[in-house]
Amino acid sequence: MSAVHWARASEKTPRLLKLFEDHAYVRYAERTAAGYLRAGCAFLGWLEARGVTLADVRTQDLLAYQTDLFAARKKDGKPYSSYHYIHRIAAVKTLFRFLFRRGYLLADPSAAVEYPRREMRLPRGILTKQEARKILEAPEARSPLHLRDRAILETLYGTGIRAAELGNLTTEDVDTEEKVLRIVRGKGSKDRNVPLTNPAALAIEAYLVEGRPKIRGARKSRLLFLAPRGGRMHDSHLNDVVQRWAFRAGVKRHVTCHIFRHSIATHLLKGGADIRHIQVLLGHSSLASTERYTRVEISDLREVMKRAHPRGR
Repeated sequence: MSAVHWARASEKTPRLLKLFEDHAYVRYAERTAAGYLRAGCAFLGWLEARGVTLADVRTQDLLAYQTDLFAARKKDGKPYSSYHYIHRIAAVKTLFRFLFRRGYLLADPSAAVEYPRREMRLPRGILTKQEARKILEAPEARSPLHLRDRAILETLYGTGIRAAELGNLTTEDVDTEEKVLRIVRGKGSKDRNVPLTNPAALAIEAYLVEGRPKIRGARKSRLLFLAPRGGRMHDSHLNDVVQRWAFRAGVKRHVTCHIFRHSIATHLLKGGADIRHIQVLLGHSSLASTERYTRVEISDLREVMKRAHPRGR
């Protein structure tokens, strides 16, 4: 997204926002940077409607913007989630912090603006172990795309990797002998190494040897998982793969890459894994993001108490 499309507040704004755009794509993952620019576009539109330039923004203006965010509603009349508000405020604070630190502003008007309280909702649609196994084993054929899909499914469930991270993997990021996967520039532009399960390593090896060389563009691309006509597999493509095999496996609900991520975290926790190990595997910067899976355990315990405790009913 070019800065000129989201900047008309003043003559200097396009130049400043182009600098911020360059900074964002260097500092953050591509998806995060693009999200910040979209949120920045919405904020600048709000400023323009009120005749306020970027250089004249005060803390009171940002508090008013925050109030308007909370008052906004979707087309169906429902409020947006707390994640929507947090993302919008984070983008604005990131923009002003950049401008202040680079000396374009004498003070940061967003410093006193607090983030909305985040809802710690339980993950929805957790797969059972039996459902996960059915989906993983659904691609039985040895065609290039079946081998690719089996490797994708095993990698998702074996590592808890995000869809965007999976799409960015290159052939150099995987070591099937040592059973290690390197995730480069994951969320927050952080790198991490995660272990591969034996089934995931075997599925990737089979795909690399028998499947990937037969997909168009394989010789020219470094990407690990390729679309049928070559090129990168985006989140929507990966989610289509997961949903297609879930349907064929007889799992009658909507399944996405993120459902696999939630499921493996829950299954590991129930299996006795330490929550901090799960945090490292998932690439969570804060333990609070991982701790919500403990609430799934509590809900399970509550059901057990109802069934088994003498006074549970």
